[in-house]
Amino acid sequence: MKRILLFILPILIIVSAALTIFGIIQVKYEEDKLMDDLKRKAKTVAESVELSARYALINNDLKSIKRLAESFQKRERMQGCVVYDKEGAILAITERISGWGQKDKPYVKDSFNARAARGGIEKFGDYSVYSYILPILGDDESLLGAVEVVYDTSYLFTTLAVLWKRISITLIILIVSIIGIALLIQRQIFILPVRRLTQWFTHFQKGELEKLRPFEEKGEFGKLVSEVEQVALGLRVARKAVSEKAHARIQKEEAWTEDKLRDLIHAKLGENTFIVVSNREPYMHVSNDISGTPKCVRPASGVVTAIDPILRACGGTWIAHGSGDADRKFINSKNKLGVPPEDNRYILKRVWLNKEEEDGYYYGFSNEGLWPLCHVTHTRPIFRETDWQMYKEVNQKFANSVLEELPAKNPFVFIQDYHFTLLAKMIKEKRPDVTIALFWHIPWPNPEVFAICPYQHEILDGMLSCDLIGFHVQVHCNNFLDTANRLIECRVDTEKFSVIRGSRETFVRSFPISVDGYANVKTTKAETEKIESIRHELQLQDKIVAVGVDRIDYTKGIVERILAIDRFLEKYPQYKDKFVFIQLAAPSRTHIKRYHDLIGEIDELVEKKNWKYSDGIWRPIIYLKRYFSPEEVKPYYLLADICIVSSLHDGMNLVAKEYVSSRSDSSGALMLSRFTGAARELTDAVQINPYSIEEFADAIKFTVEMPVEERLRRMQNMRKIVAENNIYRWAGNIITELTALNKNQP
Repeated sequence: MKRILLFILPILIIVSAALTIFGIIQVKYEEDKLMDDLKRKAKTVAESVELSARYALINNDLKSIKRLAESFQKRERMQGCVVYDKEGAILAITERISGWGQKDKPYVKDSFNARAARGGIEKFGDYSVYSYILPILGDDESLLGAVEVVYDTSYLFTTLAVLWKRISITLIILIVSIIGIALLIQRQIFILPVRRLTQWFTHFQKGELEKLRPFEEKGEFGKLVSEVEQVALGLRVARKAVSEKAHARIQKEEAWTEDKLRDLIHAKLGENTFIVVSNREPYMHVSNDISGTPKCVRPASGVVTAIDPILRACGGTWIAHGSGDADRKFINSKNKLGVPPEDNRYILKRVWLNKEEEDGYYYGFSNEGLWPLCHVTHTRPIFRETDWQMYKEVNQKFANSVLEELPAKNPFVFIQDYHFTLLAKMIKEKRPDVTIALFWHIPWPNPEVFAICPYQHEILDGMLSCDLIGFHVQVHCNNFLDTANRLIECRVDTEKFSVIRGSRETFVRSFPISVDGYANVKTTKAETEKIESIRHELQLQDKIVAVGVDRIDYTKGIVERILAIDRFLEKYPQYKDKFVFIQLAAPSRTHIKRYHDLIGEIDELVEKKNWKYSDGIWRPIIYLKRYFSPEEVKPYYLLADICIVSSLHDGMNLVAKEYVSSRSDSSGALMLSRFTGAARELTDAVQINPYSIEEFADAIKFTVEMPVEERLRRMQNMRKIVAENNIYRWAGNIITELTALNKNQP
């Protein structure tokens, strides 16, 4: 539309200006012509009346004078006639303009003094008239009186208005004609060819190759189309070649790497689109609090940590909520951008939510309802009908966004977490051919707990629209199967580990998630300098350093961790001034009261315990409350002798695996809650019950005093597990499982 305006606006301005100037000239000419005609008529009538009035004035015949004035009563376009004596007094006046006598008329005296006729426009009530006064002279040139004729000028202005109306109508018709012709030309020479090219691109992007038709365009546009066709042909051939080479390479490589995952996806999925959906976006743009300058950051999220390396490896599209206050400044017309910013590997598509949607769907139903429901931390879940309705609306908004990106054949959609339990069903209703996997990153409760949810049937029905549902550990798979079996009408196949509901079968599998991490990556000089800088700044020389890295969440056991450290120092005072615990804590979900209260509780507890042991400059607990990027976290992992993970309940917990992965020299020790999914893999960690403060405190002492040889053995075993079962193996297993189902394959 903007291009059309730029094209026709100058033409419209020129035509309108020319026609307006012509109209002004034409109207002025017509006005002058009508006025001249009116003056001639008035002069002629006045001169014809003057003879009769002169005779009547000489004979002082007032009756004749009155009859003369009344004779103008019924004349068309003439208001009337006035006869004056030599003193300027009115002797007779046409009844129709009787009010004219009360009007102040200085021009009468001027005409008498000059002994000359005078004509002009005068105001009479609410309208204008034309007055022509002619003095009556005797034979000796003496003044006998005067006669005045008054003409109605309304017809003159009516005529001019009609003329303006005709000119305006002509201008409007001309403008409409120009716009219509311009639109027609625009459509024929630009819109239709571009529309055909756009449609051709849409078919190509969605893999609808049978709908591609050769172009027959000529001229410069035809040259452009020809080049586009050549590029598209090259892409198709290249994709086919990559897929064939990938099949060969995945048979040779044993270790799971970024390249092997890329080859697997090319081999298994071919040209099919790979789409990831999550609430949290992997990169967000936020404004600096001081300067207002936007910067790109990675949110504190286990999902982001896990999925970003996968899409870096294989490409695709990640659809997520655009939550950064500067996010809208960095997208294109389709709400997309290439990420990472410094090295575009895949596409991020942002979905926009208003405050009401975010409050109801995210803070309300997801994090005050489902989150505490699935975590056994004794926090009561809150379910509101308004939150549920908003949750459904947002799931539909994401479904619409996904549907816009789906190719024609066999797309693969990978949904992340509890925010989108209804998404698979909404997508399948429009595109039943789509292969959908859902990975549940948090624990799944037993049937008795899940039955608390008032929307249990809708949630399970939505999830069972997936082809594959993944959990971290087998116990969560078992809980889900038991829940489906007890709460909805379905059939559970215990041999195939699937749920059959209606005509759809959903497979349930455990896929322990992992990290890309820092394995086999040597510590850089800059990182070494950063470690020393932190050690000096925080006064950590000759100290035993423990670290915790968490979002501020009641499931992470931060309070229990601080209490255990306090008890450790009480029971074993020999470690006073020798032991320091650093807690890196990223605030999250601060709009929810439980989280807001938790922040205050931790602040108060840290201050209280540090005051309790205050002795010079030593503080047993260093509490750093802000967001830390992965690059900022790594130096803390490297300088820490111990990493403490004390989650009260966790689906997996990637902090434990990140710490293990970072210890390239196999030093360090990991304390790990037995209520995390990671505890089932990292069995060489010092496992703890965070609810038992005494046991926790003793475990800290055990870890601190652990012999170097045992530390090395434990860490080497854990590093081997993390290296073998990395994030690429996790993604590869899910994709392999999906394609092995042979669902919706041609």
